[in-house]
Amino acid sequence: MEIEGKIPWLAGASRSRRWLVGVSGGADSVALLRLLTEAGFRDLIVCHLDHQLRGDASAGDARFVRELAEELGLVFEGGREDLGRRMEEGRASMETAAREARHAFFASSAEKYECDDVLLGHHADDQAETVLWNLLRGSHGLKGMRVEQEITLDPDVVLRFHRPLLDVRHADLTEWLSARGYAWREDASNKEPVAVRNRLRNEVFPLLDEISGRDSVAAFVRAAGDAAERRDADFAVLREIELLDPQGRMHLPTLRKLAPDLQRAALRQFLMDHDVPSIDRSLLERAVEMMDTTKPAAVNLPGGRILRRREGRLLVCAG
Repeated sequence: MEIEGKIPWLAGASRSRRWLVGVSGGADSVALLRLLTEAGFRDLIVCHLDHQLRGDASAGDARFVRELAEELGLVFEGGREDLGRRMEEGRASMETAAREARHAFFASSAEKYECDDVLLGHHADDQAETVLWNLLRGSHGLKGMRVEQEITLDPDVVLRFHRPLLDVRHADLTEWLSARGYAWREDASNKEPVAVRNRLRNEVFPLLDEISGRDSVAAFVRAAGDAAERRDADFAVLREIELLDPQGRMHLPTLRKLAPDLQRAALRQFLMDHDVPSIDRSLLERAVEMMDTTKPAAVNLPGGRILRRREGRLLVCAG
């Protein structure tokens, strides 16, 4: 089975530059690493973070990834994180704690190897799960992962995440690996209902398939693609409009002239540019209301900051 044609990212990416590659040992990240090496990428740093959640199995994953890197003649960068302790200390969910740990690990690896570009093995099934979960949490529109995404961890640390496999199904990746005799590690905890994504993958999507008689993952991925195209079109229009003043504040008289959907798109982009997390429909509606001078002149933002109206402008400031 050939899947390279489903990965347009491969055609335009530089084979000569350095890339960090997140490899857990599972089928998806192993397939990504194998695809990259077969496509001629050579300066790859294989990054593996041991979350220490599954005892000997976690250690086995780390050993497998290290040996795979050695087999391919690549540099291995390993890290360890006591995720259970991080969850307790930060009172965070497993997903949040794991994401924070991965970001910190990649930031450290980026500094060590002077490389800010991180390749990840997220695929189409992951995309469908992300879209559905974001909808359930109140996200504005069909929000999924992007093939390329810039993450600012602090003013001095910016990572660029690349997801070449977003158009490829998990089953296609495992079939591709099996056809070539490539091994990977199975994480038994993926079958347990201990995380939201596990339940979406193992319970919700199979039920949606049964009810609809269709491939629900494919439907969500298509819808997310359509929504992304619409957002890109909106932002292309907004780039032609001078919405910001020289100080980077949003000019309300100009914003008021836009159609409602473009107003929301402009406010969403404004908040994203200020690294505001968890932008949902409710937050955008409260931001839209700020165009009305009879409404409150400040809205609390996630992360402890404030969106404030002042002298016909909107600005993000400290809480």
